[in-house]
Amino acid sequence: MNKAADKIAEITVKKSGVSRLTLTEFRNYEFLRLNFSDSPVVITGENGSGKTNILEAISFLAPGRGLRGAKLSDIKRIGGDEGKISGGWAVAARIKKNDEEYAVGTAIESTAVGDSGRNYDHRIVKIDGEKISSQAELGKYISAIWLTPQMDRLFRGGAQPRRSFLDRLVYAFDIEHAKRTSQFEHIYREWSELLKTGRGNVKWLEILEKEMAETGVAIAAARKDVVSRLNAFIDSDPDDVFPNVSIELDGRIEKLLDNKSALEVEDIYRGLLAEERRAILYTENLEGVNRTDFKVFYKNKNMAAELCSTGEQKSLLIGLILAQTRCQILDKGFAPILLLDEVVAHLDSAKKEALIQKIKELNLQAFITATDASLFDSMRGYAQFIEVNNGKIVG
Repeated sequence: MNKAADKIAEITVKKSGVSRLTLTEFRNYEFLRLNFSDSPVVITGENGSGKTNILEAISFLAPGRGLRGAKLSDIKRIGGDEGKISGGWAVAARIKKNDEEYAVGTAIESTAVGDSGRNYDHRIVKIDGEKISSQAELGKYISAIWLTPQMDRLFRGGAQPRRSFLDRLVYAFDIEHAKRTSQFEHIYREWSELLKTGRGNVKWLEILEKEMAETGVAIAAARKDVVSRLNAFIDSDPDDVFPNVSIELDGRIEKLLDNKSALEVEDIYRGLLAEERRAILYTENLEGVNRTDFKVFYKNKNMAAELCSTGEQKSLLIGLILAQTRCQILDKGFAPILLLDEVVAHLDSAKKEALIQKIKELNLQAFITATDASLFDSMRGYAQFIEVNNGKIVG
């Protein structure tokens, strides 16, 4: 093994992952409790049986909006004889971080807003029974990396899913990034609303634009740092099976940081926002970190990912995920959980078995879904197999 592999093996001897998961009124589960070993978990069942819902629940143990990016209210269980929607949902777990165990819980909470009587849904998080003020704190205890069928179109679709993917990647290395992006979105919405309604005075707009510029440049700098580190890691520790990639950011603010200081770019960004006050009335496509995109290239072919075949794109995505996983283990000092939903679609038998072997070599916890358990027969003996049917565990 090379030095990186030796160090990864040294770190993953101590186990990280989910040892127990409890779902209450979550999607199609009225109540579910599962105990897991430290090994990979293969979850099988027919389409619509609830396999992905288990992965989504685990993804809510990490910062962010989960692997579906769903509204909190959409996760409430619909069930019973009358199709009644539940009042709320909760996910609780025992998790390990390098053999140290913690209790983590998250749930939806409704709060009345003003005198209107309307309820506002928000997510609360507790660690060892203590309510925490920011989801970002979860990143100190658990990290999840996922791959879903919707991501098969990542390289050919619009920029927004790629930007979300990019920011999740950055969250994994920099837990403050989640706060920055949330803060930027909040300020941007306020700025936009003031301009569209005509209620904003110049002084207040200038204050918001200064905050947006400072926060936006910090977001761009974090993206550039993580992409640079990941590219360097791939160069130094290339994969021997899956295609190696290079990543290139495509954003005006990120590019300005190539040869200007952060303070200079903040001044430029603030000026751009002031110039675009009228433009916001006609378009949402204003230049800035909320429009950044990125490109992935198949290094050996020097080909953009969107030009590759469907199978190649899936392999490129897996290669990128595996590189992120290895790099993150070295950076954070503990292993992330892999959530792999129908991951073997578009993979030939050789690539499928190679992925299985790499999961085994990484010695981490991976949750893998499939309709056909026989696809993972080579994992029997060291993986845990679970079968679900209509929100129930049947095997």
